[in-house]
Amino acid sequence: MAHYALLDENNIVTGVIYGKDEDEKRNGEDIDWEIWMKDFHGVSDCKRTSINTEANTHKTGGTPFRGNYAGIGYTYDSTNNVFIPPQIFASWTLDTSRWCWKAPLEQTEDELGYFWDEDLYQSDNTKGWVENEPT
Repeated sequence: MAHYALLDENNIVTGVIYGKDEDEKRNGEDIDWEIWMKDFHGVSDCKRTSINTEANTHKTGGTPFRGNYAGIGYTYDSTNNVFIPPQIFASWTLDTSRWCWKAPLEQTEDELGYFWDEDLYQSDNTKGWVENEPT
């Protein structure tokens, strides 16, 4: 079963639905499922998306498809044919090799949990990752 992202006029994903695989036929004939799904759902556009693609990597070793599995609020970039998640923080930049957002500072690699503090980064751009307090 294939997944399809329903897009608005600004290429923002408004929904993700199950649909036919592109090699399935309708009434015995080949059709373009993206066009059929678009017309059926009455949206500006519809693009197939792969549940196995995240950060431009295929989870089972296959070929990544459209950068990321689409989610509501994602943007479809028609120039690069990829889905881009919403920008989390103003200081983060888009990594166009992985099609995901990247913090301006590398995260510490240890077993402690960290979260990004945008206000801290804006006040001192040498800081941003903060250790989670134990509960």
